[in-house]
Amino acid sequence: MLSHRFRIVFIWFITSLSAFAATRTALLIKAWDQLEFSLLSLLKIYTIGFFYDTVVALLFAIPLLLYLTVIPERVYRHRYHRWGLRAVFFVALYGLLFLGVAEWLFWDEFGTRFNFIAVDYLIYRREVAGNIFESYPVYSILIALFFLTAFIMLLTRSLVSRTAHIFSHFKNRLVGGLCIVLVPAFLCLWVNGSFFRKVSANTYANELAGNGIYQFFQAFYANELNYDQFYLKKDAAYISHRLRQELQTKEATFTNTHLFDVSRQITHSGIERHLNVFLVVVESLSAKYMGIFGNSKGLTPYLDSLAEESLLFTNFYATGTRTVRGLEAISLSIPPTPGQSIIKRPDNKNLFSLGFLMKEKGYDTKFLYGGFGYFDNMNHFFSNNGFGVVDRSNLKKEEITFSNIWGVADENLFQRAIFEANQSYQQHHPFFSLIMTTSNHRPYTYPSGRIDIPSGTGREGAVKYTDYAIHQLIETARKQPWFSDTVFVVVADHCAGSAGKVDLPLQQYHIPLFIYAPRIVKPRKVNTLASQIDVAPTLLALLNFDYHSKFFGKNILQISQKEERALISNYQKLALFKDQVLTILSPQNHAEKMLHPFDEQPLLQELKTNTEELDLALAYYQGASFIENHALNHWEN
Repeated sequence: MLSHRFRIVFIWFITSLSAFAATRTALLIKAWDQLEFSLLSLLKIYTIGFFYDTVVALLFAIPLLLYLTVIPERVYRHRYHRWGLRAVFFVALYGLLFLGVAEWLFWDEFGTRFNFIAVDYLIYRREVAGNIFESYPVYSILIALFFLTAFIMLLTRSLVSRTAHIFSHFKNRLVGGLCIVLVPAFLCLWVNGSFFRKVSANTYANELAGNGIYQFFQAFYANELNYDQFYLKKDAAYISHRLRQELQTKEATFTNTHLFDVSRQITHSGIERHLNVFLVVVESLSAKYMGIFGNSKGLTPYLDSLAEESLLFTNFYATGTRTVRGLEAISLSIPPTPGQSIIKRPDNKNLFSLGFLMKEKGYDTKFLYGGFGYFDNMNHFFSNNGFGVVDRSNLKKEEITFSNIWGVADENLFQRAIFEANQSYQQHHPFFSLIMTTSNHRPYTYPSGRIDIPSGTGREGAVKYTDYAIHQLIETARKQPWFSDTVFVVVADHCAGSAGKVDLPLQQYHIPLFIYAPRIVKPRKVNTLASQIDVAPTLLALLNFDYHSKFFGKNILQISQKEERALISNYQKLALFKDQVLTILSPQNHAEKMLHPFDEQPLLQELKTNTEELDLALAYYQGASFIENHALNHWEN
């Protein structure tokens, strides 16, 4: 190859491998404190990493290889072509270095190499680009990369230039090119994402052994996973029966016996209370930021005080790691199914939702979002599932005192929520407002003069500003004529980060849930284990509603100690937490259990198929996938 015009392919291959290795080393240094270092683990990281790097570098080289094979000799040796080849090499090298920096920034935010979040971010380029420009010195980085690329080009100039003077026959090029192309073609048939995930019990080590570009395309391919194809199942009739047992409560009467149909009538004694509801979903509010859960930095003074006057659920968990997963669980009360959230899938209209149910009870139902609701398909989903939608585009210029790329300041969104509530009150309608905030998100900017932490300095300031904005919301609401008849629910969509030493670090799913209604709900702490799918049934029970239900969740206030469980997931792994054991379902029909999941390095064991914990996990996840695939979760007028 070195004595052939394909020499430039070899140079590109070596350059790619060097860039990938440099990226891995930089990330390893960044994650050093999270690794259990040993010479063997280091050897595995770099050996497996080299394998994935080789596959990606060869795949990237194929277009250049094919071009060099077919380009005629007289064109190839022309001076304009030589300059064009150098320009292409420069752009490709710049892109390679840019990807390395992008991986560093992505790791800084999520603690992983590129994954399905990166796929989503590629779709919503406006918000993502704006977020990056508001968070990092982008122009300085781009200029630095330009000079670094130019320096590398200077070092390899003579090697690249000499390829222009090498004569080669087309037949030789064709044979050599085809032989080289067969190598990545063979590797692509053999390689999969399981190799790097088995390097260590430490997730950070596994991520380091992968390749960000490979993982990006793997995530793109696996954005939706067919449960029946990839996950463990048992006899459908048995699992359906087990699901009905799990969802049977004293208030519930099942209305049919169809396979996996969870339709049932919920009946409460007494009179229904058509109280107003503000359901505030707070961006990335991890429990660990709050004083009531042990934080000593004073970031949530108002919420900490509000906890003393509320129903505070102390053992409450997010079902996923993205906003759409939280909104899915809260509005649909259905377990997370593998791949993308239902909110982002096709055919997600007219689902059995909290919006339709509240609308049927005579409520004005609104979904209010501080950003543009086309992001993550939120406007489409909520407008077709029982909600009127109010997003940033509906706010007048004078209503917005501050905004960043993700949306208006939380205080502006809350002011609009008060306005919408007053409109409903004047029309003598109860209101149900599902409010999704945005301020607690990178770049962590907010109006100046509100709190004692400068805007844009980090997550802690954004948390404290959100606390301030919620304080303003409730104090403003207190002055309204409908306040005494209103229930305020405050819950997070997910935690601020989901990375950990294991794939599903349980502590990274712990979020707060408050229910505040001073004249209606008596304050107390509720230590029952639960998750976001339980929000809707709990709220409806507080309102004493009778209703037809297809929800998977339960009224937390009625869950016995024996029935406690929580559901958590990432986009591939589905888990059920019960009795201090985390049961995990993974692709390739794999099941395992995690003992002592709150330990720094919990114990993972293979799970036998004849266990109660597996049957319960399958009841939720196999059941939810069946119901979605067979459209059993649709709203029936």
